[in-house]
Amino acid sequence: MNARPSEAAVEQRRQDVLRHVVDRGQVRIDHLAERFQVSLMTMHRDLDDLAARRMLRKLRGRVEAFPSLTMETATRFRIGLHVPEKEAISAAVADEVRPGSTVLLDDSSTLFPLARLLTSVDGLTVVTNSVTIAQIMSGSDVVLVGGRYRGEFDSCTGPDVLRALSRLRADIAFMSVTTITEGRLFHPIQDYAEIKEALHGSARRTLLLADHSKFGKTATYAHGDVGSFDLVVTDDGTPQHELDAIRAFGTGVRVVTTGD
Repeated sequence: MNARPSEAAVEQRRQDVLRHVVDRGQVRIDHLAERFQVSLMTMHRDLDDLAARRMLRKLRGRVEAFPSLTMETATRFRIGLHVPEKEAISAAVADEVRPGSTVLLDDSSTLFPLARLLTSVDGLTVVTNSVTIAQIMSGSDVVLVGGRYRGEFDSCTGPDVLRALSRLRADIAFMSVTTITEGRLFHPIQDYAEIKEALHGSARRTLLLADHSKFGKTATYAHGDVGSFDLVVTDDGTPQHELDAIRAFGTGVRVVTTGD
């Protein structure tokens, strides 16, 4: 009798299925069952779960990815990736925030551990376009910058967000990035690239948090470079040449050890 797979193993298979669908755009369900060596019933359960999380669309006999969805941007996928690195990076910068500050956080899953740490800081005003971060920090004074809500990313985009950011002046802003190479920043979706570019003018001090998996890749839309940040914080898995490229822009780098 075969032992039932653990919840972690099931979730990993579902993430692998999702990546396969996103890479191809559309796939037959029977093909997925054969490829991942599970029964058709099990594959339907996996796909029902992913569809309920709005990570793909299930149709008759086939599934397809949302046109704008990438593995780099889907919040429900990213939240479980590189957690030790994200937690170590967040712990390294939490003491940058003083009680009573106005803090700006973008919608990156990298910032979720930081948001949880900041719940213990008194008197914060938190500005974000991320519904998840707004929920995490609900005990603080939260300004949820609204616009067009995008469920697959659990955040808001569009001109309303950009206008709101142009009127703000936070003490400190924390951002992450989808991809970074040689100090230049990229995002696969234009709306989010515009928001990240606008964030720089909305705070006196801006920090970029990015684990090693972000480096060495590009995406469709560029949104500046690390020269507009006061500090980049990453983990010790980041290649040395990428760290050197950041320093060449005159930006400080802090490397945290994850213990792996």
